Amino acid sequence: MFGKISQFLGEVRVEMGKVTWPAREELKSSTAIVLALSIALAVFIYIIDTFLAGIMEFILI
Repeated sequence: MFGKISQFLGEVRVEMGKVTWPAREELKSSTAIVLALSIALAVFIYIIDTFLAGIMEFILI
């Protein structure tokens, strides 16, 4: 049991060594893009939701 766990962790260490990690600047720019798109999508959904709520209120009143 413990042999399999240590073998698994050893293989994980080997595979993690093969990973190509992004540079700091690439990581910053990718993070900024994700945040900007997330905020834009949230604003878009808010606008659509407010519009549809107004229509439903108009129909139901």
